[in-house]
Amino acid sequence: MTEPDAVGEIGLRAGWPSMFRSYLNDDARYADCFVDGWYHSGDLARCDEDGFYWFVGRNNDVIKSAGHLIGPFEVESALTEHPAVVEAGVIGKPDETMGAVVKAFVVLKDGETASEELVRDIRAHARRSLGPVVAPREIDVVHELPHTRSGKIMRRLLKARELGLAEGDTSTLETST
Repeated sequence: MTEPDAVGEIGLRAGWPSMFRSYLNDDARYADCFVDGWYHSGDLARCDEDGFYWFVGRNNDVIKSAGHLIGPFEVESALTEHPAVVEAGVIGKPDETMGAVVKAFVVLKDGETASEELVRDIRAHARRSLGPVVAPREIDVVHELPHTRSGKIMRRLLKARELGLAEGDTSTLETST
């Protein structure tokens, strides 16, 4: 990365201590991650003006909208800062004009009631925190989000359900949501 806050993929020069030797039962995938002696992690980060690195997201999770790379984690974090939101999951929803738009699924805190007014307030909060380009264009209030057994939100499942696609392997799903 040459410019502050430019997003790039994290790469490691082969031969680091404790370097692993393969992906379990997938040697070809492991080999594909190496280019010119560099391991391409699939993780994206940005380096700020002070030289600190900030995780943006997985290369396959990043939302590309109107030429901007948007990390779902930063949008989810901003949404959960709203006093009514307990949890959020974000996907990129295909859009002919922008490539993708940010769509959020939010779970409200106990005692909160879903309404158009509350959704507008959550959207306005996200716009103030993130700016209009990064903030979600669409927000759905849901009762729960799908999680892996380790507690991670399964964004690919949210996306498959939103687009009416096959859900694929759900063996790591925490519940039957």
